[in-house]
Amino acid sequence: MADEQDFTGFLNLAAEVEQWFGPMVSEPGFHDAVRKNVLRSTALVATSSGPGLAGGLMFATTHAPIYHIRWLVVSEQARGQGVGRALLTEAMHRFVRGPGTVEVVTFGADHPGATASGARAFYERLGFTPAEATDPGPEGGSRQIYRLAVPHQPFEFSS
Repeated sequence: MADEQDFTGFLNLAAEVEQWFGPMVSEPGFHDAVRKNVLRSTALVATSSGPGLAGGLMFATTHAPIYHIRWLVVSEQARGQGVGRALLTEAMHRFVRGPGTVEVVTFGADHPGATASGARAFYERLGFTPAEATDPGPEGGSRQIYRLAVPHQPFEFSS
């Protein structure tokens, strides 16, 4: 679970991905979102053995049984080590009560971040399926909704 001391860690993670998502580090709206999720206990972090966070996640439960991954970022050094899966697994255990659906907005297939970040492949490996396109990101790049049906609780991702 994230706490107020993790705020700088969220900003550091955001700095690593602004080229794909648009400005966040200097944006008051992003600062507010981090603080609100920390206060609501819907922000999770993965710590690293070195400085900074290995990853961070913000989750929304306000429209259950449709849940939303609002933000999930793994540091460049920790990618490919299971950090994203661990964060999402923890979020599913803490916040999702099936049956329901988990949604995330990620890059459209034509967005440079789709391949460079591995986000689309990551969600597909976990069983999410591509759905409809949605509004472009703040940097103007295409976005697409991915969905995961959660038939029961507790839910486990397949290997």
